Amino acid sequence: MKHQDNQPAKNGERERIANDELAHALAGRPLINFDRHTTAGRIAYAGPIGRIAAARPALSLGYYSSWDPAAAHRTISAETGTSLRDGEERKKNWWPRITDRAVSDIRSLEHPPVVAGWWALPELHDLASPHGIVAGIPATVRHNLEEKTSLERVLRSAGVSRRHIIRARVYRGQLPSLTDMRSAVGTRRIVVQSGHSGGGRGTVFVENESGMKQASRLPGPWRVSAFVEGWNSNTTVLSIPDNRGGVRVYVDRPSHMAVDIAALGISIAKSAGHQWATEFPSRGVHNLIEAVTRIGKWAWRTHGLFGLWGVDTIWTTAGPVINEINARKQATTEISGVNQQLAGYPPLAVAHLTTMLGSPVSWLPHPDEFNTLTLKAAHGNAPAPYYLKVRTRQEVTTPHDFPGSGIYRIDGERLVWERAGAHPAEANTDRGLVLIANAPAPGTVCQEGAELATIEGISEGPALPFAGPRELSRRGKAILHAFENIFVPAAKC
Repeated sequence: MKHQDNQPAKNGERERIANDELAHALAGRPLINFDRHTTAGRIAYAGPIGRIAAARPALSLGYYSSWDPAAAHRTISAETGTSLRDGEERKKNWWPRITDRAVSDIRSLEHPPVVAGWWALPELHDLASPHGIVAGIPATVRHNLEEKTSLERVLRSAGVSRRHIIRARVYRGQLPSLTDMRSAVGTRRIVVQSGHSGGGRGTVFVENESGMKQASRLPGPWRVSAFVEGWNSNTTVLSIPDNRGGVRVYVDRPSHMAVDIAALGISIAKSAGHQWATEFPSRGVHNLIEAVTRIGKWAWRTHGLFGLWGVDTIWTTAGPVINEINARKQATTEISGVNQQLAGYPPLAVAHLTTMLGSPVSWLPHPDEFNTLTLKAAHGNAPAPYYLKVRTRQEVTTPHDFPGSGIYRIDGERLVWERAGAHPAEANTDRGLVLIANAPAPGTVCQEGAELATIEGISEGPALPFAGPRELSRRGKAILHAFENIFVPAAKC
């Protein structure tokens, strides 16, 4: 079954090997997915390319209802049957609503489960107890690597070049004056972050005393860094032990991430979505791969980190600087998997699951080969995935005749149902198609701030949704307008 690193598998062979190795690692144990998106992982099993049947969960637990063909074999969703999508439920509030049903279902299983999530949450351990397995990075490892006040120390310890490190200071007890912090980091606008937070929460951009009041409400300790202008970016990374005491580090293509787009209902410091087809400078990508590899090897030696993780960067005119390490699966993990499929590999998430279960992964090449493909992909001019997140800025209702998630054709100011689908590669936006994913069911009331859907697809560049770090493109605006036309404002109901 195993193939050598210098002998690439033929079309379809990698998928067969990956499926067999994951099935062997599961060893008959049912795969349980814990994620607010009950269709998390669908890129691996529900698309037109590189399907890995063993990756389809036996049971998916989450907030949002699923849809065919993205669904797990069985789904328990907090949203199902409520006709309500709450702006706050996307956090962990959904879990208590389905706990009893989830526990009952898992107890009825013939074999102890494998429970997978973003990281090894206590809820996952409770569900796996007493004989199941949790497939996720340990919470202590995540905490140690994601602590924002430790970022500069981690980067220096890993041997990352100073050109990739943002000027920053750590404060404990209380924040000094705005003047003193500006002087310490060298910019008029500064970024204040609470030590352990994510998703843009706990981050305040400060340029006046009003911003200082907001920053002072954040719990300490604080990381205060220079404000850096440029494209935000995320890179998916996979670390696999090499069974010789070291680790192999696979670095995916970096994204262009847009933030702070009010039209999408996305506030400051929060991601509005990602696109991968936009070109990055080759030298910058080469330097990023080198830096990330250093971090991966250091994190393995120091904290035993393996599996999926990621790095957030800001791309300046001088190249990338690192502003966050995420020791877990990320919001980008799902769609970034399309990059690997378009390159002829199963998603790295499949290797993550397999290696988390203690089994070998033989279908990936040597990291040098994989990372060279990443470097070549940075030139653009080839189909790559994108997605944008849409939250409603007012209470709306989904029409009763709404077909739901699937493939739609852009027809002027409307989106017209085309067919069932669950994978961005089925929606070439250069040809006028998009995928609406994780949308509310017909008749659902969506409260202000609720996630309406992600809009996904692939493009070589002409139809990408973002024109700049904080700006929708003309096509992006057209897609958003057509999408919002589906919903009925509460005032008109």
